[in-house]
Amino acid sequence: MNKTLVAVVAVVLAGVAIWWAQNRQDGSGSGEPIVQVIVPSSLSSMAEQGKTAFDANCASCHGPNGSGRDGLAPPLIHKIYEPSHHSDMAFTLAVRQGVRAHHWRFGSMAPIEGVSDASIEAITTYIRELQRANDIH
Repeated sequence: MNKTLVAVVAVVLAGVAIWWAQNRQDGSGSGEPIVQVIVPSSLSSMAEQGKTAFDANCASCHGPNGSGRDGLAPPLIHKIYEPSHHSDMAFTLAVRQGVRAHHWRFGSMAPIEGVSDASIEAITTYIRELQRANDIH
C-alpha cells in the first residue's frame, strides 16, 4: 500500500476516534453535580413555577438546580450560558429542537417533548435567577 494512503487512513481513523470520544454520551462518569449552585433564599413566583417544571423535565440530566451531572449533561449555572452568550430563546430552541454538542463533551441533547411555552419561559426565569445568584450576568 502506498505510504500516502496509509497516512490518510491513519489520520481519518484518528479523527473518527477523537470525534467519538468527544461526542459519546454513554453515561460514564459519577453523575455527581459538576458545579456548586447557590440557591437564593427566595425566588419570584415565575421562578418557583420554573423550578417545578425544571425538576420534572430537566433535572434528571442537568442536575439539581442546573448544577450539571458528571458524565451526563452540562451545568446551566455556568458562564457559558450567561444571557450575553445564550439568549433566553436558546433555551426555547434547545427544548424544541435539541442541541448539537458544541461546548461540552456530553453529546447532543435531544428535543424534549411535551413542555409548554409557558413552562419553558418559567424554566428560563428560574435558570436566570439562579445564574444571577451565582454571579453570572
